[in-house]
Amino acid sequence: MPHVALLRSLHPDAEARLRAEPGFTVEVVQNPVGDELRDAMTRAEAVIVRATPINAEFLGFSPKLSIVARHGVGYDAVDVPELTKRGIPLTVTADANALSVAEHALMLMLTIAKQVKSFDENTRAFKWSTTDAPTAYDLSGMTVLVVGFGRIGGRVARLCHAFGMDVLVCDPNVPMNTVKGAGFRYAKTLEDGLAEADWVTMHCPSNAENRGMVNAEFLKTMKRGARLINTARGTLVQEEALAAALKSGHVAAAGLDVFWEEPVVKTNPLLGAPNVVMTPHSAAGTVQGMRRMGLSAVSSIIGHFKGEVDPDMVINKEVLRLNR
Repeated sequence: MPHVALLRSLHPDAEARLRAEPGFTVEVVQNPVGDELRDAMTRAEAVIVRATPINAEFLGFSPKLSIVARHGVGYDAVDVPELTKRGIPLTVTADANALSVAEHALMLMLTIAKQVKSFDENTRAFKWSTTDAPTAYDLSGMTVLVVGFGRIGGRVARLCHAFGMDVLVCDPNVPMNTVKGAGFRYAKTLEDGLAEADWVTMHCPSNAENRGMVNAEFLKTMKRGARLINTARGTLVQEEALAAALKSGHVAAAGLDVFWEEPVVKTNPLLGAPNVVMTPHSAAGTVQGMRRMGLSAVSSIIGHFKGEVDPDMVINKEVLRLNR
């Protein structure tokens, strides 16, 4: 009888789906730290996790664990090699949050382009359209560089195209013909794309190869007056460098949903930088997005114990071969 630990509640529909599965028992850990977490994990054969680090220490007090299902797509806090060594698959909700995050990226772009924050403040202060009103822009006709052409990046590219933008794509893992076949231009190098784009939007994972890739050199290569959007991972961006580029005016604005350290701390240099729109890693947290992610994670758990887990959701696929 599989016992599943939920590290924080799921969407009600997802939790109900799991509880309705014959033979499954469910335990919700609302405060997944310390003794409460350790106690639950001594019983758990499966876990659905959000931000809790999954490492050797965690696995050391989880003797029965046979699958980790990530509620989301990023797995920075998961020690994948350690899971693989123990024969434990890691699944993600690969398709579930793409729409929500893509729309959030466009929201940040529109908020900046249309000067929503400034116009809202002016209206509340009874400052109607005046000569000192902030300058707003149309997205149509501008060039956007989409860095990363996966599920989310692909959706962002399509949304930008629908707004009449010229879409450039940079992703060394995606063939040029795939990008061109989707109707977009292929940036031969990142530097070429940065030099041309009015907007740069990040949609790649943060790993050993690209962590901190948005550094002083990256920002210097951007066209003066361009804007940066990041709804991917905060550790892609060196925040001191971005704050300096914003203060100098070389980067005109930034829209950020993710940060190097989360929750944001008072010492974050971007808090004092001009022309930044910030949201608290909330892009995927729509009602529909939470439902899709919850149901996807539950589906992976149920599929695992029935021998039917979707391999497209598994990060360490070599474990599937070992467990056959």
